[in-house]
Amino acid sequence: MFATLLLQAAPATTTGGLLSYLPLVAMVVVMYFFMIRPQQRRSAEAKKFRASLAKGANVVTIGGLHGKVVDVSEETVTVEVDKGVRLRFDRSAIAREVAGKNSAPAPAA
Repeated sequence: MFATLLLQAAPATTTGGLLSYLPLVAMVVVMYFFMIRPQQRRSAEAKKFRASLAKGANVVTIGGLHGKVVDVSEETVTVEVDKGVRLRFDRSAIAREVAGKNSAPAPAA
């Protein structure tokens, strides 16, 4: 009787075993293209932006503070938030650059 049970079992094939891993591999590939790769691209763009900071740029910090860059050093940026009020931030604390008051587009008539 034991022999008949063994004869009824399907033979183990290598392609059947490899095909069972296909959904797992597909999920990893999809996760890479939809989550990991775009995050790496955003990180590289932010790093390039922070390296290109220059005096006179109007910026916003990660805390939401708006100001004008008045001094740039290797690791810090000095931002003037009001006349005579200067704050020093790490370069990594600068989130983005905003258009200045003078560079705003004219309203359409």
